[in-house]
Amino acid sequence: MTEARDAFIGAMRQVAATVTVVTTDGPAGKAGATVSAFTSLSADPPSVLVCLKADSSIAQAVDANGTFCVNILPEDADHLARRFAGMFDADSPDRFEGVEVVDTEYGPLLPRATAFSCSLTHRHVHGSHAICIGDVTGISDAGERPLTYMSGSFHIVRPKAQV
Repeated sequence: MTEARDAFIGAMRQVAATVTVVTTDGPAGKAGATVSAFTSLSADPPSVLVCLKADSSIAQAVDANGTFCVNILPEDADHLARRFAGMFDADSPDRFEGVEVVDTEYGPLLPRATAFSCSLTHRHVHGSHAICIGDVTGISDAGERPLTYMSGSFHIVRPKAQV
């Protein structure tokens, strides 16, 4: 089983993913975490899907609050990706400290991020992760190019030259 898991992880490292930070706020408190498993689900109704480590504080807060916000980070925001991935938690446990956010009832909107505010409609645990589906209740389109992640490092998106 370990060989199959290692092969899976190796192959998935070759998949470029938009870097997002999922945030939430409500009765269970404010939380945020960097997430790469995000996608649109449907246009009718507008809905998205995120995968969160099932036993993480962000997954528990999203479940309890019933809301979340997906912030697609702009290409120069790798510092926010690292912060919300927990890289600085030992020195600064409040991931929001010093970050100028716009607080909403769904979760904080991060600076210059394109954001989808969502009401949690379904949650399903599969393996180690919770699949969270949310109906989109609001969109903040920042018009920025997204930060991406692949093979253990951050990348930027550029159009391919036309030949």
